[in-house]
Amino acid sequence: AGQLYLGNYYGHQTYVIDSAAISPEGVAVFRGDTSLEGGIYFILLPQKRRYFEILIDTAQHFSVEADTADQFRDLAFRGSADNDMFSAYNAFLRKQQQKVSRAGAGGADSAALGALNKKVSEQIGRFRDSFVLAHPHTLLAMIFRAMEDPKVPEAMRADSAAAYRYFRAHYWDNVHWRDSRILRTPVLETRLQRYFTQLIPPVADSINAAADALLGKVTDSPEMFKYMLWWMTYTYETSPYMGMDAVFVHLVEKYYMTGQAYWLSKDQTQKIINRASQLAPNLIGNRAPELTVRTPDSAVVKLSGVKAKYTVLVFWDPTCGHCQIVVPQLDSAYKHHWKAEGVRVVGMLAGGTKQQWTDYIATHHLEDWINVWDPENKSNYRRLYDVYMTPVIYLLDAQKKILAKKLDVIQVDQFLERLSAAR
Repeated sequence: AGQLYLGNYYGHQTYVIDSAAISPEGVAVFRGDTSLEGGIYFILLPQKRRYFEILIDTAQHFSVEADTADQFRDLAFRGSADNDMFSAYNAFLRKQQQKVSRAGAGGADSAALGALNKKVSEQIGRFRDSFVLAHPHTLLAMIFRAMEDPKVPEAMRADSAAAYRYFRAHYWDNVHWRDSRILRTPVLETRLQRYFTQLIPPVADSINAAADALLGKVTDSPEMFKYMLWWMTYTYETSPYMGMDAVFVHLVEKYYMTGQAYWLSKDQTQKIINRASQLAPNLIGNRAPELTVRTPDSAVVKLSGVKAKYTVLVFWDPTCGHCQIVVPQLDSAYKHHWKAEGVRVVGMLAGGTKQQWTDYIATHHLEDWINVWDPENKSNYRRLYDVYMTPVIYLLDAQKKILAKKLDVIQVDQFLERLSAAR
């Protein structure tokens, strides 16, 4: 009794798309008026804690018998040659994995385990290659081809640079860009993650070029284009690595502002464009946006007028608990060694009252900072510097070019050490 659930992959995400009641005899039937798109699906048991995978392609009228007691090792399909082959592959995979598990449990040393892992990987590869040759037009063959890495020619292997260039140039050779069935498997997302983290240099210009090249391959495949652009946009908008927001801005300017994200509403598109417009002025490498602000005694200060080899620009709030930890640390590092290196600290009030601010400055002896605020709210600093929480710390060079941003004190120190060592 209870409900069975039918779900599918979309990249690494999983979605439940249907449910069916389980009869007293243990039978559940999924029915629909339209065919399902091809891909890897899964059957989820009641309480949604256990599942097994199935393939769905052109043949969609079939049955499967599963015994929960044996962890779905012996699924019995009727009317689905695709799933018979998928089940056989999974059985082969389990057998190979068990060899490694038994060797590890038996106390094999790391060298022996490494050799066994290599042998098992080769056997799995041969299984897939043989399957593709025997059943080239099946969904499983498409999946196996897409998982396959390029084989670097023997003559190139001694030259690591040449081998890398070949591997990168041929990395996508076995992906059929017009076959959207791969979207309903984890394979494409896995390869995208590996490509952009291991094969493309982690600098915005290189990533932008690689992203444009891949998107150019799928412009005539709307579903693939939609997925790829979504994945890249989300990945680089939410990246924890500094400087990757430049990729997000590039994607928005090239694809969203030109109306190519056809699946989004006008409001959704505008929200993404607005976010990019907040980030565009403060990308690493840009000249820091000008700030014309005032000291506590109302003297005018321009950021461009601060004379320093390096400027640490910190937006902070004396009532913010995190600021109350970071600001003293920042000041300590400044007084002990940054100041001697030609660093100035510009502290910009980003919350709290003037009285709270000046009291904190006096109590914590921050008089050596250039302390400024914007009492008339004319500088637009929140948008220009993406200040929607505090503290926010930027590191600028002598020409006020942004070297780094969204830092903590240790990261500022590390950047300054590297800059000093490079001179």
